Amino acid sequence: MIFDKKGTTTTVFQENIALTTFLQNLNASYPKLKHDNIIINLFSFDSLSSSDILEFLELSNAHRSSGKSFVLVTDKVPYDEIPEEICLVPTLQEAKDIIEMEEIERDLGL
Repeated sequence: MIFDKKGTTTTVFQENIALTTFLQNLNASYPKLKHDNIIINLFSFDSLSSSDILEFLELSNAHRSSGKSFVLVTDKVPYDEIPEEICLVPTLQEAKDIIEMEEIERDLGL
């Protein structure tokens, strides 16, 4: 697992491992990340399903409830199959833009 921290945002990349192993490693590393906005880059997975994305729901909800952003990045899953609680975007730039907008909303108390 590779972490790229820039300011208050950490992007998490994964090696060529199974999604379940990646989730286990992410949960184990979470205490180091919990104070940052998190972008999960899922581009190295050859195929993903909506049920794979739902595996991130619990961690996403917990992280977002602490006032931080949690964004998944992949273009392999149709967005209409994902619940609104999960923030899923097709590019890293869109993930950064979402975090920037959410930080502005938090600063304004919205």
